[in-house]
Amino acid sequence: MIQESSNKELLLWLLRLRQRFCVTGFSMFPLLKPGEEILVDTRAYRHFLPEIGDLVVAEHPYRQDLKIIKWVAFVDEKGDCFLMGENKEESNDSRSFGCVSWQQIIGRVTSKFPVIINN
Repeated sequence: MIQESSNKELLLWLLRLRQRFCVTGFSMFPLLKPGEEILVDTRAYRHFLPEIGDLVVAEHPYRQDLKIIKWVAFVDEKGDCFLMGENKEESNDSRSFGCVSWQQIIGRVTSKFPVIINN
């Protein structure tokens, strides 16, 4: 489960130490729904490789314009990562495109951006 952004995470976003992304598909449903927003630590993997169980945003290996949100399911010794979605019905993950290199990973998801409701 992803926690809603704490005051610390929101401050890091304001200081441009977190990047905000909007979920557009169903590959991480029910964990993340289309329209929800997340905060990502883009510095998370500067000195360390991703770990199994990390939720990450990565560049799609075949579509430069597309970013994907996936779980890290496996990391080999070279840093290639096998990424899996939450929704097994959606196959837009490593089962369809193979491993991605750690350089294609933009960052680690830290939290959901809070929903602001206007009355």
